[in-house]
Amino acid sequence: MRIVVDWDLCEANGICEAVAPDVFELDEDENLLIKAQPNAETVDAVRQAVASCPKAALSLDESEQR
Repeated sequence: MRIVVDWDLCEANGICEAVAPDVFELDEDENLLIKAQPNAETVDAVRQAVASCPKAALSLDESEQR
C-alpha cells in the first residue's frame, strides 16, 4: 500500500498531518511531505487522514506489494 497525492488538488491544509503526524508533515513553506508510507502501526491513521482530506487529494494504492 502506498499514499498517492494529487498535487493539483492538495491545499496543504494540514488535516492529514493532524490525523497521522508520523506519516504526513507540512514543511516551513507549507508544502505537504510524506515522511513514510503506511505500515502496520500507521495504516488506520493513514486511512482516516485520506478520508478526512477536504479536497480528496489523498488516496491509497492498495495494489502496491512490499
